[in-house]
Amino acid sequence: MTGTGVVPTPAAPAPTREIASSIGQAVHGTSGLLAAGYLAGVPEISIVVPTLDRPRHLAATLAGLEAACVGLDAEVLVVADASEPDPSRVAAEVSRRNLDARCIAAPRRGASAARNIGWRSAHSPLILFLDDDLVASAELVAAHLAAHRREPVETIGVLGHVRWAPRLKVTPLMRWVEHGIQFDYPGIKGSTAGWGRFYTTNVSVKRSVLEQVDGFDEERFPFMYEDLDLGYRLHQKLGFVLLYERRAVGDHLQAMDLDFWRRRVRKIAVAERAFCRVHPEIEPFFHRLFSDAHARPPARGRGRHLIGLVAPSVPVLGEYVWSSAHLYFAQALAPDFLEAWAAEGGQGADRLKGGDDSAQREQRFA
Repeated sequence: MTGTGVVPTPAAPAPTREIASSIGQAVHGTSGLLAAGYLAGVPEISIVVPTLDRPRHLAATLAGLEAACVGLDAEVLVVADASEPDPSRVAAEVSRRNLDARCIAAPRRGASAARNIGWRSAHSPLILFLDDDLVASAELVAAHLAAHRREPVETIGVLGHVRWAPRLKVTPLMRWVEHGIQFDYPGIKGSTAGWGRFYTTNVSVKRSVLEQVDGFDEERFPFMYEDLDLGYRLHQKLGFVLLYERRAVGDHLQAMDLDFWRRRVRKIAVAERAFCRVHPEIEPFFHRLFSDAHARPPARGRGRHLIGLVAPSVPVLGEYVWSSAHLYFAQALAPDFLEAWAAEGGQGADRLKGGDDSAQREQRFA
């Protein structure tokens, strides 16, 4: 991509990185830096935004960051995927913004590679990952910073909230995927989100923990499940804890329909099989969910039209509405998921164990 407007950027210059990482760890530790304030010349937070062929969404994302970074010492690193068809357009969009921002070219395809070069090129000991279709509220960046100041221990990360953008017409399908399919914010009880909700759409961590596990796994998880894999490795190896900060809210711009999700679940099937090969102790959540739905009689799904009006917690009616909607949408997606799953290694691998969806969800979000 060299010569097209996005220049491959190496890791941050040694003096700055020594200030942000080596000196910070050896003398103060990440905890000390966050609790007492940062050293001169080091941004408070580095915001990494990978992007691929979404110019309108990226423009809205950067406009949101302009407002969210006012009065803060923040740098923004926009990383163009190696497959980006128009990297010069990305560079131009970044350069016209009133931000301390850089445009970087990822050396290989995939969100993992983009995020890795992003955080490795960053100058701050605190890294915030955002997607290129998320518009930050005015409080998002400040809320992440405040949360880390309250919890400066390096093994504590912060999950921000994601909601649908006000301009979108939110369909019953879009409401359904909020509950453990795309995200699972309703499942968060208390302040701890659990490693299974390490959503790089809006999450922040100390750079030091990324260094200790060598970041995202570009080889095995180039795209999809890369964030879940990282969250799990952080939890297993370092005792990482992910806290939920509701005030760090962003608006999701991507509208979705059944065709979108039919394509998506095929990719999820491939990624989940890979994840379970790498981590065989973790049950395949989506495989069990779609297998169960596929085995049941066809659902009429009459309750799906009410899920935007009736909460799951409403006695009797809530359970009926959401059960009806869940079975209807799960059955609509199951054939695509199961076909892709089978193509990746045969149906019903011997290592897959029994158990209900609720138990597996608790394991995944523990």
